[in-house]
Amino acid sequence: MRTILITGPGGSGRTTVAAATALAAAREGTRTILLGADRTDTLGAALGTATGPAPRQVAPNLTAWRPDAVERFRDDLTAFQDRAASALDLLGASPLDPEEVTPLPGAEELSLLRALRDAVLSEAHDLVVVDLPPIPQALALLALPEELRRYLRRLLPSERQAARALRPVLGRLAGVPMPSEWLYETAARWDVELAAVEAVLADRDTVVRLAAEPGPAGADAVRGAGLALALRGLRPDVLVASRVLPEAAQDTWSAHLIAQQRKTLDEWRAAYDVRTVAHLGHDPRGTDDLDALAVPGVNDTTSTVEWPVADRLAEDGVLVWHIPLPGAIRDELDLIRRGDELVVSAGRCRRIVPLPSALRRCTVAGAALREGELRIRFAPDPELWPRTR
Repeated sequence: MRTILITGPGGSGRTTVAAATALAAAREGTRTILLGADRTDTLGAALGTATGPAPRQVAPNLTAWRPDAVERFRDDLTAFQDRAASALDLLGASPLDPEEVTPLPGAEELSLLRALRDAVLSEAHDLVVVDLPPIPQALALLALPEELRRYLRRLLPSERQAARALRPVLGRLAGVPMPSEWLYETAARWDVELAAVEAVLADRDTVVRLAAEPGPAGADAVRGAGLALALRGLRPDVLVASRVLPEAAQDTWSAHLIAQQRKTLDEWRAAYDVRTVAHLGHDPRGTDDLDALAVPGVNDTTSTVEWPVADRLAEDGVLVWHIPLPGAIRDELDLIRRGDELVVSAGRCRRIVPLPSALRRCTVAGAALREGELRIRFAPDPELWPRTR
């Protein structure tokens, strides 16, 4: 199963690129499903046919689906209230009626991630194309499974569930009710669901693709997105330059825009595999317009990036963790070692990552940013490192 996640700056044509990519694959005979996250049917506007909460075939080999976050949020909240009824009664809480529930921030992202998991696990399709939200929201969405799993492990560690036989005794001693079995069961179920989504995002057959209009605003957005994706161990497999104007301009106004686009494209080609999509002169609507867009096809590239640990014990007495961070600025980097985790901050981007097992027995001996790569030196801790004779 191949998965293509497409994002870009707002208004850059990412939805059009996602729809054209899915349609082109379907035209070649690939069973494709196209997922969208917008509340308004921008996906349907590009395809020329409405999309909604039920998967719908919009062309031969092409199914479009825009999950309903409201309905899923209501179902989840109703199920939670049913399972927590005794605890809510103890607190004197009034249950919410499904009709009065509106989705909280993040519900759309969770709904899209669940739909992505279901589409990948289904055997009805060979390709999943996802029209992600604009870059800032897309980056938060990609980080969501890992962050939520981390919170669950910290708040409800699974090893504490083994002491469930002692909870009644502990509750009497403490004088307060102890967490019920259903709470741990719910946490375990969420952990399994989130792990399945995380596995999809980390799969080598899942790629992230950027779509942006060449120009100063697009260049800034792509620069920030590249660093944020790198911090998550990802890089775009292709950068789609959308709405590129033809070179043969007759007026000064168009010539200025073309020169601006050409300059941005030259910068992008130095760092990415850039594919240009010509401006049609109007907003694409319907399959005929989408067929006219020369979007890049589905290929076997990967967007995952390795973070290798180099063994330099014999030469320098250290292990070196190599973390690619293209576009990072030294003054905006920050590192904090906290137990067996490392907090890496690059500008406004941050990620908390578990240390590889070998590095947990080491202390941080220094770090340097060289040629777009963060290199962290770890010295073995004599108290924890195996001793040689």
